[in-house]
Amino acid sequence: MSFPQHRPRRLRATPALRRLTAEVRVHPADLVLPMFVREGLTEPQPISAMPGVMHHSIDSLKAAVHEAADAGVGGIMLFGVPTTQDAVGSGAVSPDGILNAALAELTAEFGDDVVLMSDLCLDEFTDHGHCGVLDEHGGVDNDATLQIYGRMGVAQARAGARVVAPSGMMDGQVGVIRAALDEAGFTDTAILAYSAKYASAFYGPFREAVQSSLQGDRRTYQMDAANRREAVLETRLDLDEGADLVMVKPAMSYLDILRDVAEMSTVPVAAYQISGEYSMIEAAAANGWINREAAIDESVLGIKRAGADLILTYWATEVARRLKG
Repeated sequence: MSFPQHRPRRLRATPALRRLTAEVRVHPADLVLPMFVREGLTEPQPISAMPGVMHHSIDSLKAAVHEAADAGVGGIMLFGVPTTQDAVGSGAVSPDGILNAALAELTAEFGDDVVLMSDLCLDEFTDHGHCGVLDEHGGVDNDATLQIYGRMGVAQARAGARVVAPSGMMDGQVGVIRAALDEAGFTDTAILAYSAKYASAFYGPFREAVQSSLQGDRRTYQMDAANRREAVLETRLDLDEGADLVMVKPAMSYLDILRDVAEMSTVPVAAYQISGEYSMIEAAAANGWINREAAIDESVLGIKRAGADLILTYWATEVARRLKG
């Protein structure tokens, strides 16, 4: 019996050969760790829907950022969880608000040794849980929200954020934030645009993480899961407005979108492995149904293979440590 001269299995024969010939590699610096800092805490508190993820106090946040930096993680994405909310999300623009106060503390502690990214959205700060302010009919007012986003971007940059990340999917948000940053003198502050953010059932555990008061859904401004071409349109608009990086969120169910965006983008592309993706793997592993570490590593590798330059994942520190050996 004759066989072709080329036999791909030859390069799979040993772990060392497989490492040597791997087409895609994940590096610790590719990873970004999303973190939650909660106002009023003196000790970290677990988030029940996301085993292993914490609501941090300022002190425990600093300690966890040190751990991530020591592991080689590329950056952190910080979310603030305030004790009080109001209709216009006042805490989002106040220098004393939990997110801005925590950014200032981290900047004093780390300087530019860690890339500090900040979520730029109102949903954590509004008593109605939407990503923008509401009009008289109860809908989200796009243009009124943009004015607050501009102020948020300046407040976060002033507190020390190196990258601000508008995630509200308001039309024109990148352009308004870029103009506000430049006018305030923060021309070197980068914008990571959540360009293709889909309305997803997999955000469930995140609602607990940010203690969202949302009733209803965000389908009038987040993208429809059925739409693929629209993601490229949204990304092009953000690029035209000055986005320095773009993002696809979620990752798992949208790897085709990630591939599309990666192929057309002229700037680095991020993907967010969201709370539901995290919690499903943790739950399956806790039940003994899958190998936890293997599933985590495979899921992250799949996101990288689809075209992500940066991967936001709650396992960033753990995966980075494993990659460093």
